[in-house]
Amino acid sequence: MDVLSDLLHRARARNALVRKLVQRPPWSLGFADAPALTVVATLGGHASVRLGKDGASVQLAAGDIALISATTGYTIADSPSTPPQVVIQGQKKYVVGGEEATAANRSLAPRTYGDGLPGATVMIRGAYELRGDVGDRLLDMLPPLAVVPAGPRTRAALDLLATEVARDEPGQDAILDRLLDLVLVLALRAWCARPGPARPAWHRALADPAIGDVLRLLHEDPAHRWTVAELAAKVGMSRAAFAARFTGLVGEPPLTYLTGWRMALAADLLRDTEATVATVARQVGYEDAFAFSVAFKRARALSPSAWRRQAR
Repeated sequence: MDVLSDLLHRARARNALVRKLVQRPPWSLGFADAPALTVVATLGGHASVRLGKDGASVQLAAGDIALISATTGYTIADSPSTPPQVVIQGQKKYVVGGEEATAANRSLAPRTYGDGLPGATVMIRGAYELRGDVGDRLLDMLPPLAVVPAGPRTRAALDLLATEVARDEPGQDAILDRLLDLVLVLALRAWCARPGPARPAWHRALADPAIGDVLRLLHEDPAHRWTVAELAAKVGMSRAAFAARFTGLVGEPPLTYLTGWRMALAADLLRDTEATVATVARQVGYEDAFAFSVAFKRARALSPSAWRRQAR
């Protein structure tokens, strides 16, 4: 499994929230409780996305996709100048007006909300809740807001997602989960391959034949007692040339990356399982629980047992 697929698989929570929004201008939707990662796509019409209350706005044309990893909240509107009309908080929609807001749920079809009038902008919004430290590593790969222009591959996936989101049949949630994953991965690929600004460091590393293979090895078998010499031999490079190339592309030395990956896996195992500290240590490549505890405390400033108690 490649590194991006591994991160998505380990970090993904099931039952992603997918909604279709149909709004006629002027309109403005504020999302106060932003999830870890949101996919917003404009199917028809245009939209403006702004992070926080005073952030810069970006425009979305039909078929464009925005990937939002900022958790400070954001606003989607027909225009940056449109004042807030609706705030969504705690999975409830509130119409702004007066001293207090009143709940408003205008359902047009399953998972479809808005006014449904002619001339409306049609959007798809998918919200991911990512798990634990592995999820944090995935988010670290992304900017707070990335816009992917419309393209034939992403458009085909969006059309299929838009068709399925309004249906209510057996297995529908599973279909929407997988279609949203498809849109996300295609959008990430398109964003990394865009002309102009340099590709993000993680994508350059994965695209490099030698370093990409090493990253895959580290993710497939983090418990192996890897050495720099062994990793270099795996890809037919000298130890010094490999270490310099890895550090230049990834941003840290090979064994530092491996330790960070092991600590992320260990943190999630401590939070999500009942495995003993010794068992967790072995699963992430430490034969000695004491050595693991020292490494974990150095990375997280807490012992594994104390971190587990605090995380829960």
